[in-house]
Amino acid sequence: MKKEPRNESTSGAAPAAKRAAPATKAAEATKAAKATKGAPAKKAAPAKKTASAERAAPATKAAQAKTTGPAKTTGAVKKASAAKKTSAAQKTPRAGKAAAAVVNTAPLRKKPLIAPKKATAAVKAAPVKTVVKPSEEESRTALVRRARRINRELAEVFPYAHPELDFENPFQLVVATVLSAQTTDLRVNQTTPALFAKYPTPEDLAAANPEEVEEILRPTGFFRAKTKSVMGLSKALVEDFGGEVPGRLEDLVKLPGVGRKTAFVVLGNAFGRPGITVDTHFQRLVRRWRWTEETDPDKIEAAVGALFPKSDWTDLSHHVIWHGRRICHARKPACGACPIAPLCPAYGEGETDPEKAKKLLKYEKGGLPGQRLKPPQVYLDAGGRPAPPLGAG
Repeated sequence: MKKEPRNESTSGAAPAAKRAAPATKAAEATKAAKATKGAPAKKAAPAKKTASAERAAPATKAAQAKTTGPAKTTGAVKKASAAKKTSAAQKTPRAGKAAAAVVNTAPLRKKPLIAPKKATAAVKAAPVKTVVKPSEEESRTALVRRARRINRELAEVFPYAHPELDFENPFQLVVATVLSAQTTDLRVNQTTPALFAKYPTPEDLAAANPEEVEEILRPTGFFRAKTKSVMGLSKALVEDFGGEVPGRLEDLVKLPGVGRKTAFVVLGNAFGRPGITVDTHFQRLVRRWRWTEETDPDKIEAAVGALFPKSDWTDLSHHVIWHGRRICHARKPACGACPIAPLCPAYGEGETDPEKAKKLLKYEKGGLPGQRLKPPQVYLDAGGRPAPPLGAG
């Protein structure tokens, strides 16, 4: 009878289990490795803290809290600001185009020019300043004060202002004024000596040969029409007024070729009766100064006349016309050398640099001759020069 091995199931299996244990562990490790290939590796467990490390832990944690806290916050702020910049950068193209459109369409505002407190025709080089222009809603009282101040300033600059046509009597003045249309006073003054030498009275000119008169008046331009006018007014003076020039406005305007402008020149300068001469210079300047916006000469005369007493009318005309011929030119005013720049709403339309403006002046004190061959003595005393006769070059 065979003896059964004792505790075979246990004693024999134990060594086998021991032998199989390494293999099983290896298999399990392999399975774990396969299972964890795609998964992120777990952080290694921290080593056990020693007693000294445990004691130092609170201090270390506090230190870490101090350092890591702000660092995290800074990082978060940086990320947030970066995100804002990114979103702003994404939105900017459209906003930028819209802003550009607004900038391009909006008119550029120029800084208002402010004139120097007081300029003169002989002003020295100075930094360009700006004019505080009169208000668009200037009151009537303020306009009257400004207009009269301009006239006073011009009277200081041109104390010798006078009619720039040579004449010795009312007849010569009315003829010279009719001839001055569409030409300069200088050209008229160079032409009339020969005319009055040959035809000194209205009777002589009324009976003259038209062709001979035309030849004398040729340098003034439009000589045929002017010949007809001066001979016609001479005839009217002989037939209607006894060969004398009338001293009333309503009579003067009845003469051929004589309008209100010519009539006021004659009344103011030959008879001493106040009148406003609205020529091209006068019209230009009073609109620049905003005394009136009218364009019709008669309406300009009425509007400007209402700003001044009648006693000022004749001299006012001289001051304005002289200023227009010498400083406030039509095309390029000499703003930088203008004595009334602080009072002028149009300051800046012309040259504002003082040195450049001085070169634009047509100023008798600068050595330029005047318009008259025989100017008044007060003009000569002020340094003015007489004009050269016709053909003198």
